[in-house]
Amino acid sequence: MEFLTNEKLTIVGAAGMIGSNMAQTAMMMHLTPNICLYDPFAPALEGVVEELRHCAFEGVNLTFSSDAAEAFKGSSYIVSSGGAARKAGMTREDLLKGNAEIAAQLGRDIHDYCPDVKHVVIIFNPADITGLVTLLYSGLKPSQVTTLAGLDSTRLRSELAKYFKVSPDEIRNCRTYGGHGEQMAVFASTTTVAGKQLSSLIGTDAMPQADWDALRQRVIKGGAKIIELRGRSSFQSPSYLSICMIAAAMGGRPFAYPSGVYVNNGEFKNIMMAMESSIGRQGVTYKDVEGTPEEHKALADSYKHLCDMRDEVIGMGIIPPVAEWSKLNPNM
Repeated sequence: MEFLTNEKLTIVGAAGMIGSNMAQTAMMMHLTPNICLYDPFAPALEGVVEELRHCAFEGVNLTFSSDAAEAFKGSSYIVSSGGAARKAGMTREDLLKGNAEIAAQLGRDIHDYCPDVKHVVIIFNPADITGLVTLLYSGLKPSQVTTLAGLDSTRLRSELAKYFKVSPDEIRNCRTYGGHGEQMAVFASTTTVAGKQLSSLIGTDAMPQADWDALRQRVIKGGAKIIELRGRSSFQSPSYLSICMIAAAMGGRPFAYPSGVYVNNGEFKNIMMAMESSIGRQGVTYKDVEGTPEEHKALADSYKHLCDMRDEVIGMGIIPPVAEWSKLNPNM
């Protein structure tokens, strides 16, 4: 059996629906034979491992532990869904305090038990903030930590395919940037629909402006819609996309959508947010986003919203003021 790497992948929050699906996806994609599942909830974790073993995957050394030191030791890659789940009526921002505290402990565990980890993907909400907190406490370089942001872009892809009644494969280069939340910036200028620029279709009979405005809101509320329909938050899509991200970090197929990255480019400072990015063996790089003036304003508004949440976490005492970040993490 050929794998992408033999290095250790640790999946955090593995007793949950997202974590267990991430584990199964990683094995189906043949990322590595060396997979460790971690979750403080030992009985459910053991149940996940038993069921995955019943799948009879070949060549996989599946281990598990509820002890952080054991689970993290020797890890080269980590994907974490280890926060509280979003429930009906909650926004991602409602999860802020509890999940920021969980992220701080995750960062400490990485720092203490696997400081040589190569890449970490954070997907528990609000991911922009939990990723930032994890980065600060881990001591890692900004290029080593990414957060799940591509799910917003794939939701845009899905909504456009349904609206225009075409295959999703005919929707190209869908992009949302900024925050992974209610304040995301949904771009039209990057996207093509069956070879035509989406921005040229908006405001015409093909797609009246009101229809585009309504579609944007469906994208923004995509997570809430899943909760409404299924009675629980998304787990299949974030599981798959996050494993695609870590696969790219292992040197596999490039990740096709934006990732949440640490940004400090002059205009957007000291924040984790979705940008046009590329994940590879050397980590993640990003470039400045291009769009219309209206789109850029939406991105700036999203950035301000993220800064407000960051400052709220600073006010809670979970992370220090920005001026003191380098004391906590010399790579910042």
